[in-house]
Amino acid sequence: MSEYDARGKVNRALLICVDDYRHLPPLPAVKDNAQELERALLAPGTDLFTRGEVVVCRPQEPWEVEQALDAVTQEARGLLLVYFSGHGRVGRDGGNLQLTVGASEPRHKTVSWQDMVLPYLDNARADRIVIVLECCYAGNASEAFYACRKPTSLLMAAQPNRRIFSGEEPTGGSVFNRALVRTLQQGVPGKRFVTFEDLVRSLRDQLAAERTPMGDVWEPRSAKQNTVDDVVLSFATPEARPPTPLRIRLRRRLKAYVRHWPRILLILAIVLVPATSGVVLLTLPDREAPCPPALELRLLTAPEAEPALRRAAFDYEMSEANTRPLSGEGDLPDGCRRAQITVYSAAKDQVDQGFAAADRWQGEARGTGEDRPGGQVTDPLYRPGPQPDIWIPESTADYDEARRGMPPKGSPATLHYTAPVAYTPLVVGIPAPRRLDDVEPAGASWPELLTGTDRDHRDLRLLRPSPVLSGTGLLHTLGLYLARDGSDAASAGTPDPALARQAEERLAAPGSQYAGSTELLCSLRPDTDAAGSVDRTRSAPLVSEKSLADYNLGHAIGSCPALDSPLPLRDRYIAYYPGNVPALDHPLIRVDWHGTADAAPRQAAVARFATWLREPDGGQRTLTAQGYRGVRDSGPRRGSPLLDSRADVSPLVAPTVPFTADPEQVSRVLDGYDKAQRSSQVLILLDASTSMAENGKLPVALGAAGRAVELAGPRHTYGLWTFPDRARPGDRDAVRELVPLGSADPARGRAALDRIASRPDGELVDHGAAMEEALTRALRTMKTSPATNKAIVLVLDQDDGAAGRAAGVERTLGTLVEDGPDVPVLALVMGKSGCDTFALQHLADASHGQCVPSGPQAVDTLAGRIASIGTATKGDR
Repeated sequence: MSEYDARGKVNRALLICVDDYRHLPPLPAVKDNAQELERALLAPGTDLFTRGEVVVCRPQEPWEVEQALDAVTQEARGLLLVYFSGHGRVGRDGGNLQLTVGASEPRHKTVSWQDMVLPYLDNARADRIVIVLECCYAGNASEAFYACRKPTSLLMAAQPNRRIFSGEEPTGGSVFNRALVRTLQQGVPGKRFVTFEDLVRSLRDQLAAERTPMGDVWEPRSAKQNTVDDVVLSFATPEARPPTPLRIRLRRRLKAYVRHWPRILLILAIVLVPATSGVVLLTLPDREAPCPPALELRLLTAPEAEPALRRAAFDYEMSEANTRPLSGEGDLPDGCRRAQITVYSAAKDQVDQGFAAADRWQGEARGTGEDRPGGQVTDPLYRPGPQPDIWIPESTADYDEARRGMPPKGSPATLHYTAPVAYTPLVVGIPAPRRLDDVEPAGASWPELLTGTDRDHRDLRLLRPSPVLSGTGLLHTLGLYLARDGSDAASAGTPDPALARQAEERLAAPGSQYAGSTELLCSLRPDTDAAGSVDRTRSAPLVSEKSLADYNLGHAIGSCPALDSPLPLRDRYIAYYPGNVPALDHPLIRVDWHGTADAAPRQAAVARFATWLREPDGGQRTLTAQGYRGVRDSGPRRGSPLLDSRADVSPLVAPTVPFTADPEQVSRVLDGYDKAQRSSQVLILLDASTSMAENGKLPVALGAAGRAVELAGPRHTYGLWTFPDRARPGDRDAVRELVPLGSADPARGRAALDRIASRPDGELVDHGAAMEEALTRALRTMKTSPATNKAIVLVLDQDDGAAGRAAGVERTLGTLVEDGPDVPVLALVMGKSGCDTFALQHLADASHGQCVPSGPQAVDTLAGRIASIGTATKGDR
């Protein structure tokens, strides 16, 4: 896993500590928390924050917290750390965490975690945000947290719905704070520094003997959003500590020197001005920001590549290529960053939709509020984040598909293709205990691999990421269809429909339910007990070389955190390389937007970054250290994880095959894939109660429904219903049919979802959602549908209908689920109970569907499962 090192950047730590209350019990230990934590953060061994970068806030009124948040979110450019210690309150439903200040009353004058804190953090200019909440009910912060758009890590002092003793101890700091300070100051044995995840593990260990007031084990919880890499929080270590790099020391010294410039220049002016005959104009440097603001570039990529490109972007920002003076740039000080790069990711279908509707993507999209803290902002349904300046897809095939979906004229976006920045070949992972002794790992033809894995040999199930959602899945499909006999894919021409059907028949369901290599491999990890997982000992994943190496070495992958050591041989996969299948080539695409005022400097900044990415001692060093192959294919460098024997890959003997297929071939492959699937039909059943508008749930729900709508086409139809019905809110069985079942036009669904997004007050219903009654009606409709492959996509907050439910409803629903024909129920649940309720688990299991709890990967997981409806082999072989 890559680690974010913020040394040398403009960092801020905001320590909000409240010990003296007018209307609530005092917390004497909290009085010392700020002082102790500030001392730890400024200690020489911690080596991250400098004096003046740590701000202490002891608020008596809510506006003081808002004022402090406004300041630090505007000032921080590297790491922003926000710590709160005080009383926490929640509503009766366990939601809407409130942070209290000195003047807080039990229900008034509090700071809303959802409505005040998170909007400010979403508008922060920092590269990374780390939040530490030490209060009762801190664990209840996680639900609203998943609406964050910035790369953020959240540490909660305890699990949900738990009070803690923290702050009621004698003076000297709370138990939690003392453990936090101890870890930051002393480090972690065997570690060169303390990362966010190291800190979480250390706190769990130190608090394992403690108990909450309810008698439970005191267990801190953590969550991450929009990032899978880690953040360094302290460079303290029990081992011999390496010195701070020279460039960091010089930059800090320059900053300290510059802070005294105004005083020195003022003295010189007083002395020299009377002796001069003219007026001397002095430009005084900014005390807090000696460097002018850097130009922000936005880099969009695939989820699998995001951690490595984040690391590359950080290395570039701190490199000489981005900090040395250039002719024509005036008096920009040496050491100042010219460009700051924000890296984010989206699945392939979202990117395609974004470029296809680039007019909606540009600027503030329809349905958004004001771009300021506190504004109720709803992201457009088809926009995968902000409009990018750079796009690095997984392969040139992804670029070809995006171009094909764009209008021939009138788009405000122009894509400029440049050369690849890294390669990673495609592989088939074979379980180590079932290795194919009669097949060569490097360059095997697909017939050999298929024969070696069929029921007469190893009986292995081939699992592939969805070609609709993943560039890896698309390129594997291209290899299966065009390089089946081991010949060059570029010379294969049009894929044979019969061969396409045969290839798809070997992909065992749920073979296309995964949104990428990392999600697929995460579901196969031995420490994962995910719903719907398959037998890993009989699975052969079609993934990339890098992701398979990461899996075997125990690196963080998908939503699975890093392990302490590589997997044992019995749990690893051996990489087999299909012959002449092109590698993922990760081309850099410059994206120009019509009407951009600073187009010329942006293009120049992108060109400088692209040049650095391809330099052997620049980006190539960073990317190959992350497990990619270089653009010159001279073999992995020393230190590459591909050279670790426990990675079980063959980088020295398996060649890198360049991508040479033309756009028409890519289009024909996807057309062949579509024709190899059976027709399908999905009914989207969306909870439209007003509770969906709370805690950031509505954008997630609409995004999930929007992804399902976009999969529609001539052979894949859908319907969109909401419940309860706005016209009949008291009728439990009533639903509102926004799009009739059988529609093949995604535009109708888009328009209906847009109305909900732009006018939630007029579209949502202030009435409890009776899930079982609505689902009963939906199942009756789908059971009589003539479609062969069908499913219900249920998106809800929680079932609010239990109180007045007739006893016969549950029995009727259970009978409908179990009777044929099968109609899988695919549920995305965003309520605080998630998928833990018996009713939802039973529905998913009995219908052969899946329940997905809300979280960072939830929408992609659901989209992948929807994409698998209609695959050529719906059941296991």
